[in-house]
Amino acid sequence: MSAKIRMNTEYRNKFYNRIKDVFEKEETQEQQAFLQARENFNAEQNFTFSIAKEVVERSYPKEDVDTLRVFKKKYGDPCDVVAKDKCFYFAHNEDVDDEGESKETKSHFDFGLYGNLDGNEGYGREDQDQFAHAYFREELKAKGCNPDIIPQQSGKEGNPHKTKHIDMCNKELGKESSGYSQDSNAIGMTKDFNAPFYADVIGTSYCRSRAIACTKDEYQQFEKWRMAKAKVVSTHQTWINSIMKQCDQLKIGLKAYRYLSEGIELASELGIKLDEAELIKTNSTGLTIYNPTNLANMIKGMKNKEQTREDKIKARMEYQKQSVN
Repeated sequence: MSAKIRMNTEYRNKFYNRIKDVFEKEETQEQQAFLQARENFNAEQNFTFSIAKEVVERSYPKEDVDTLRVFKKKYGDPCDVVAKDKCFYFAHNEDVDDEGESKETKSHFDFGLYGNLDGNEGYGREDQDQFAHAYFREELKAKGCNPDIIPQQSGKEGNPHKTKHIDMCNKELGKESSGYSQDSNAIGMTKDFNAPFYADVIGTSYCRSRAIACTKDEYQQFEKWRMAKAKVVSTHQTWINSIMKQCDQLKIGLKAYRYLSEGIELASELGIKLDEAELIKTNSTGLTIYNPTNLANMIKGMKNKEQTREDKIKARMEYQKQSVN
């Protein structure tokens, strides 16, 4: 009989993974905010790059680029000053300082998958990895990677487990191994993402660091695009945080359960259909607060689905009543 089958580590892990998978697929407010942020970024990326390309071509007209390419063919490396780039310094002089003098407002903008999110030229930072992982989250999950490892480990020291999963995601995405911005050796999804966002630039230094002049309105659009990119990261973090809170309670409850039937009851209370045969085939002392009904109510209360304030108060009161009983 089911009540006689005792819980063990294997069964607890099966319950945990199955229920966690459901948490990740639920349409909560946090999940929808993340998906919307990613969709908004796509629109901003395409629109903003079209503006960036116009700005670049004002400074480096196509006819000049074509002429220099002819010179390179004729004279070789001394005239090798044209290259395709996806990161640019843009600047405007429409603001004034405290003394009323015109001042330069300048920042670095990188349209690549691993480009910076804060205007500081530099690569290999965690928020850049998190954006890439969040952007291709479904593709990475399908490859057996964990694209949520960075938000899951938020606030924790670096450790081999975290490093291992970050490296797995970056390798699957085809990130350039040195982490260098140009992604000249990028392959796969990174290369495909970056491909539409290059423009011809004249210069010999990395990122052609001489600032390219733009208007204040254009600059503000570049900043709006960068904020849209950062929003993907922040909403991803918030969503995964909400899942982890539920999972923390789930772990505590499962640890307290002694019998398989308690885990099945919990799954049922959460609307997840599981049976003993499936669990067995696929191969502590209980606390009142963690009986299956109470734990299910607690976890449900953590989900920000479309729910009125009155509904939330009612659910909380019901949970407290059951906890007392």
